[in-house]
Amino acid sequence: MHASVTVRMNAPADAVWDLVADVRNTGRFSPETFEAEWLNGATGPELGAKFRGHVRRNEIGPVYWTTCRVTACEPGREFGFEVLVGDRPVNNWHYRFEPAGGGTDVTESFRMNEGLFTTLFGLLGGQLRRRRNIRDMRKTLERIKAVVEAPAAE
Repeated sequence: MHASVTVRMNAPADAVWDLVADVRNTGRFSPETFEAEWLNGATGPELGAKFRGHVRRNEIGPVYWTTCRVTACEPGREFGFEVLVGDRPVNNWHYRFEPAGGGTDVTESFRMNEGLFTTLFGLLGGQLRRRRNIRDMRKTLERIKAVVEAPAAE
């Protein structure tokens, strides 16, 4: 299961990347993850760095922590991470930043790893989750856009 959403932002890619790649900002933008923190001495984005996110599923619960590992980290171009269950990645989130019309097209995407769990999940309501993720990715990107396009950001 996978999906993506793209929103054009009137801001340079580096400025948008800086907001997204510092996972401590996640709670400002995400409808479900209301806080995040770097783990194991990490102080910022770099390949392999781990962080955890505090999630309120569907904005109502249950509430739980997820551990994630950075998988893509190229300033101004891309940022990605995988959600781990133990040491096993189960979901991948990715942001791509592409210059467009004097601003930046920002694409957020998710891809669940293939396997029995994903197959069963798809059969038991996974499409509802996919729709929810699409809506929440759009909401996240629109919230980021509002910040980077605000007059104070210039």
